[in-house]
Amino acid sequence: MDEDIKKIVLDYVIEEYLEDEDEKITYDTPLISGGIVDSFSMVSLKRFLEKKYQISIPDDEATPEAFDSVNSITELVEKYIKED
Repeated sequence: MDEDIKKIVLDYVIEEYLEDEDEKITYDTPLISGGIVDSFSMVSLKRFLEKKYQISIPDDEATPEAFDSVNSITELVEKYIKED
């Protein structure tokens, strides 16, 4: 499941937040600290993930660090999928 979540998150970030279609990002690309995702975008990404995976991510867990790469986002999502 891990690879599926990663691909879905990566595809979402590319579709919603990359303005330059030639820009390439990977699972480790810094999203927030790299300026790709801002705080408003992070909230919409959180809502997307909660709806897609039918989970609830507490606000105190939805930190810039937790949302700074596709890999860290995937870890967070997996944590809450397993708790349900």
